[in-house]
Amino acid sequence: MQLTTPALARAAEESGGTGVFTIAGVPFWVVYAAAFGIVLVRAQATYWAGRGVARGTSRGRVADALASPGAVTVIARVNRWGPPAVTLSFFTVGVQTLVNLAAGYLRMPFGRYLVALLAGCAVWAGIWTTVGTAAVNAAIAVGLRHPVTLVAVGLGAVALVSWVVYRLTHRADRTAAPAAEDAA
Repeated sequence: MQLTTPALARAAEESGGTGVFTIAGVPFWVVYAAAFGIVLVRAQATYWAGRGVARGTSRGRVADALASPGAVTVIARVNRWGPPAVTLSFFTVGVQTLVNLAAGYLRMPFGRYLVALLAGCAVWAGIWTTVGTAAVNAAIAVGLRHPVTLVAVGLGAVALVSWVVYRLTHRADRTAAPAAEDAA
């Protein structure tokens, strides 16, 4: 019993046997290592930017607010429970930057942060080098065989994102308008 289709077997032969998770024939582990390094540097830069902002706001109203008993309690909780949030943020799109910035701003101890960061980077690189390269390779295959289909799917994706953004921004406008009328 043959477990692969002829098209998959032919694709494997044409790629030199390196498999589907390659980019231009570069082996999976190289793509993974590059993705891991990129996200590690980016997340570290965001963390240290947060630390820099925290240092710059170490005097004044922000510093006074962060020194209040309630803020001290919240910061202690972030330092204790924040590392899992750092790791889990790598499963999302867009949230990880904010979480890394907040970890730096709230001065999460670097050792705890680094352990959580390395786990998150490993997860992120794994997701993007498997699902991401498979999606890119599929888009290339569709584009080569059916370019009109690829353009239609791309336009559909742009339309969907535009619609979601429109709905979210106008929902905020609709909820703000009655509140403004009630205040008047």
